[in-house]
Amino acid sequence: MFFKEQPRGLPVLFFTEMWERFSYYGMRAILILFLTAEVSTGGFGLSTELSGAIYGMYTAMVYLLALPGGWIADKLTGQKMAVYYGGWIIAAGHFSMAIPMEATFYLGLILIVIGTGLLKPNVSAIVGDIYPEGGARRDAGFSIFYMGINIGAFLGPLVVSYLGENVDWHLGFSAAGVGMVLGLIQYRLGMKHLDGAGEIEPPTGELKTALIRQLALGIIALFAIGGIFAVLNQTAGWSLSKIAEYIGYFGLILGILWFLAQWASTQWNPDEKKRLGVVFLLFLGAAVFWSGFEQAGSSLNLFANDLTDRMMGTFLVPAGWLQSVNALFIIIFAPIFGSIWVWLSNRNQEPSIATKFGLGLILLAVGFLVMAWAATHTNNGTVKVGMSWLVATYFFHTVGELCLSPVGLSSVTKLSPKPLGGQAMGIWFLGAALGNLFAGLIGGQFESLPLEELFVKVALSGLIAGAIFLLFTKVITKLQGGVR
Repeated sequence: MFFKEQPRGLPVLFFTEMWERFSYYGMRAILILFLTAEVSTGGFGLSTELSGAIYGMYTAMVYLLALPGGWIADKLTGQKMAVYYGGWIIAAGHFSMAIPMEATFYLGLILIVIGTGLLKPNVSAIVGDIYPEGGARRDAGFSIFYMGINIGAFLGPLVVSYLGENVDWHLGFSAAGVGMVLGLIQYRLGMKHLDGAGEIEPPTGELKTALIRQLALGIIALFAIGGIFAVLNQTAGWSLSKIAEYIGYFGLILGILWFLAQWASTQWNPDEKKRLGVVFLLFLGAAVFWSGFEQAGSSLNLFANDLTDRMMGTFLVPAGWLQSVNALFIIIFAPIFGSIWVWLSNRNQEPSIATKFGLGLILLAVGFLVMAWAATHTNNGTVKVGMSWLVATYFFHTVGELCLSPVGLSSVTKLSPKPLGGQAMGIWFLGAALGNLFAGLIGGQFESLPLEELFVKVALSGLIAGAIFLLFTKVITKLQGGVR
């Protein structure tokens, strides 16, 4: 029924992405719980600070490697095969984590990051390719595809968390791998229905050699950077959390330097530079938003595990099950919000980009104020509170996401000059990566700071950023130069 009047390739891509998100969000739901769990229970027994740094660097690299993943697909393999290769690398990563050894665990994280960098950006690109005519059918196809993302994000934590928390952590990691394999099997069987979408003419001769050389240099540079940080960790006593913090600042400075270079360039006219100023504000706003929102897998997950009464009768609800609440809310409310924006647009009353961003950030802050309130009822961690606090927080965060996230990438690509389309996509991913990285670092303070103070700090950052967007809506809209 969903796929009626859609290309035969859409269900293939729908289930590929559904199973990939099943594996990603399923594993993410137990990642920090496993890292902080006592060794006697099968975990690593790490501090929350170190666990938060690992979580933040992992989720940040997932977004950052989407950039070279797109380059590899465009230049060497084509999107179709990049998805296939990436999926198997992801599956290998999950199965590597299933082996109860420290070395194989970290190897698994690295493999998942690489595989996701290949799969995630390219499966979405293929969805666009199967609609060469564009139009309303393409928009409907993307809506169906995004539904698959959230179905996977809903089901993954339910399965993986139950097995990981109640049976064995490594069985949970295995379940995530099995989900990815199921997606790959149906993808391989359905490849023929993609009708050439996501394929390129393979490079040959000197061009192929040059591209492989560039790829090798990039890999060497990545390992060199990792080696430098490893040396600093051993010789200068830099902790992993400190390294992660410096990486975050480096990424932020890199983004700022990119914008300064564009503003200094004579290639863009004054109107284009003004619109790039709006993109800069969206980049900063997105980083702030994701630094709070992505704590679902860090501080909020730890709160669910340690300070939430999860008993339903005689059944203890796995902490990771609460990770499915956001996806469930997205499935319920995304069509409603889409209809609201269309209804307002038809009456020329649709909120501006700045207003939507401001509302998204304010709602993020409201969610954390709810958590600060919940923290006051824990009596310094001696009393557990009901699950309704987290459910309410995830509701506000979901509504905030629906205000900010869909408009974000669309606006960045529309406001940037056309020759910067690919780089604009990279800037959006960089903002998301920074947000994920700082979400892990903030979550790492779960035990070192009073919870009320931790959650209020995050809420204040959202309130301040949201207020700036709302107060300067008219100025920002004017800078857009008619682009909406």
